[in-house]
Amino acid sequence: MNGKIVGGGIVLIGAVAGVAMWWLQVYAFYEEAAFVPGEEIRLTLIEGGQPEPIIAEEVRGIDSESSPIRFRACFRTPMTQAMLTETYQIYPGAVPNVAPGWFDCFDAQAIGTAIERGEAIPFLSEANIHPGVDRVVAVFPDGRAFAWHQLNASASE
Repeated sequence: MNGKIVGGGIVLIGAVAGVAMWWLQVYAFYEEAAFVPGEEIRLTLIEGGQPEPIIAEEVRGIDSESSPIRFRACFRTPMTQAMLTETYQIYPGAVPNVAPGWFDCFDAQAIGTAIERGEAIPFLSEANIHPGVDRVVAVFPDGRAFAWHQLNASASE
């Protein structure tokens, strides 16, 4: 009888610890991202290499102080892909990071597939927004756009 109690206690503790770890990873450290009005999203110019604000509407974002790569954002822009490619730096090797399931506007797999197919164009938002981390923005032809943080080449040095 004592073995069943001990075994049950171990299983219960393991289940509680598993649920706690899942909750901490998916919910605990995320918060709504703070944006400066009128400067919510910036892209880096081809000429001069400085980031400048673009027109961004309906901006929603999440971030976390626990990791520099937990930033994700969804927004719309009236700026066309043609205009953006003539003005701002394209970001080679863009791979969006998966967002928590509850942040449903950001589908990393769909964004990544669209980038691979050439439907969405990735741009450098800001290089080294944190040491070794770039902010990347992908823009679709219909104006939907998504931003995330991605490790850059200096992160592996």
